[in-house]
Amino acid sequence: MSKATLDKKPFDVATMFDGVGQKYDITNTILSFGQDRRWRRRTRERLDLKPGEKVLDLAAGTAVSTEELARSGAWCVACDFSRGMLAAGKHRQVPKVVGDGMKLPFADNSFDAVTISYGLRNIHDYRAGLKELARVTKPGGRLTVAEFSTPMVPLFGHLYKEYLMRLLPKLARLVSSNPDAYEYLADSIREWPGQEKLARAINECGWENCGWQNLNFGIVALHSATKPQS
Repeated sequence: MSKATLDKKPFDVATMFDGVGQKYDITNTILSFGQDRRWRRRTRERLDLKPGEKVLDLAAGTAVSTEELARSGAWCVACDFSRGMLAAGKHRQVPKVVGDGMKLPFADNSFDAVTISYGLRNIHDYRAGLKELARVTKPGGRLTVAEFSTPMVPLFGHLYKEYLMRLLPKLARLVSSNPDAYEYLADSIREWPGQEKLARAINECGWENCGWQNLNFGIVALHSATKPQS
């Protein structure tokens, strides 16, 4: 597979994820050294969900992230454009909807909060995706984007880059049903904008007051913003 760019063909990406669904959760746990569970919990906490709120989990994959969000007592729906990924999470008791992040199948002002975890990179036009998330969110509603980002410590950043380039593909060949997909994902992480640039993009796409919280020295950043009241 050729190296990733941010100019992604939606059908190709959906097909790629269809092929990794069955082993996706265990592969992510191994490749993140078990940090994926903590990152999901921190995302839920940062959204500050309340019982009864309506929440959209976009690019939810196998709905493992949606299941974590639902621990808050909020009503949470998983949305993903990969039918194979959603099917791999059929045992999780949350609503699931097939949908394109650039044309969400939900009405305006439907959700109290929206989130997307490690999927914004895979939307063909991520700015269009951010605007769609704003459209379906109620005025004053919240957004949290969990995404791989830029480590803040130079030496650690160098080690992380070496991991993405050398070790992650080798581990993926051992545990993933489609190791080429993880080479693509590693490439897309390296191409992704850093914390400040992404915060600016979020503020330019229907949101305001975007800030972020770094996890694991910036390997992951949780960007949060609100939809203007008017």
